Amino acid sequence: MTPDQEHAAEALFARAQAGDREAYADLLTQLASAARAFVRGRAGQAPWVDDVVQETLMAVHRARRTYDPRRPFAPWFYAIARNRLIDAIRRERRIDAREIHVDEPPDERTVPSVGADEAAAIDPRLLDALRALPPRQREVIEALKLKDESVRDVSARLKMSESAVKVTAHRGYAALRRLLGARHQ
Repeated sequence: MTPDQEHAAEALFARAQAGDREAYADLLTQLASAARAFVRGRAGQAPWVDDVVQETLMAVHRARRTYDPRRPFAPWFYAIARNRLIDAIRRERRIDAREIHVDEPPDERTVPSVGADEAAAIDPRLLDALRALPPRQREVIEALKLKDESVRDVSARLKMSESAVKVTAHRGYAALRRLLGARHQ
């Protein structure tokens, strides 16, 4: 923001604080350009630049009463923009640490499912623990986890409510944890 732009922003902000809606709209338009240039100068062409600009404008709106017209406008504004940028960078780092980015979701035909021949590759201790479950729990867990069926499909096939399928699965998972934990001791 040049000194002339800063003076114009100060004047617009003073008019906006006095209730001039047009001045406020003009100010937000000017600040959007300044925020976009600021963020792009630091983050490049990141896909979330416009999100940071929008968050900056919202923060300016929320903090508009904290601006003191006797003080320079640019440092106040850029402090807000810098803080929103830092928040976005931290958020992106957290997301990148936990997610794998792909351009397109995988085709369902390429997602592997566990069939009878692949069941042999499953840990024999898990298979023994599954055999130790009551028949209904075993059937629900095998359908959900080994055959990759949906809760809706399992509930329709077994003539159970979807809630009952979820509860049965949850209880079966707890039993498996107990069985597998007891076998490791």
